[in-house]
Amino acid sequence: MSEWKRSTREVSWENLPAEMAKAIEQHIERYNLGPILSDALMFIQTDSEKAKKGLLRARSHIRMAAILTPRWLIWSVDESKGKPTVLSVQLIHTTVQDYAQTPFVKMVPDSGIQVSGMFTDASESVSAFIGLEENLAGQKFREAVIKAAAAAKK
Repeated sequence: MSEWKRSTREVSWENLPAEMAKAIEQHIERYNLGPILSDALMFIQTDSEKAKKGLLRARSHIRMAAILTPRWLIWSVDESKGKPTVLSVQLIHTTVQDYAQTPFVKMVPDSGIQVSGMFTDASESVSAFIGLEENLAGQKFREAVIKAAAAAKK
């Protein structure tokens, strides 16, 4: 069982947190990704909360917003410690796997997707985990990303 309590929901571009939408727009402009938002297939937002173990029992909160297009996966992570971080991958250069199907799930139980490949701002292949709630929106997004990554390679 995951140490994270997640809430994933499908949203519209207009309903993404303003600071995350702005960071995504800046990322798209910085890397010349073009008008990729115009053919978006799905927008989601996941709020994750983790109770830290220890004397103070401090909570850790992470907000993530993701956008799926036929060719791109873009996501923004905000840990409430400053400006949101934005990552993106062109699906043709990416492997997307249900996290439950990876060997890591035995060591760190959780739900979501494992994204591996050439990230827009990296010079070598890297991996990232995107946590998703085990609900209808989380499952729909997981399936849509895996399907879009497979279709991009055809």
